[in-house]
Amino acid sequence: MGKPVVAGTRIPVDLILEKLAAGETVEQIIRAHPRLTEEAIRAALAFAAQAIRADVVYPVEEAAL
Repeated sequence: MGKPVVAGTRIPVDLILEKLAAGETVEQIIRAHPRLTEEAIRAALAFAAQAIRADVVYPVEEAAL
């Protein structure tokens, strides 16, 4: 039981999400990690979407004005 990884690799899903959030393109990620495919990156995004769809409510602090 550890971090979720892309099947067949040791590449954690959160690494892919962080790279996408930082503005890297799918092509750049695949170049940096040749074992990944576009399909694997889409699967990582789908996994993340499903994970946050859980019945857990996270409190959000209002930004100070």
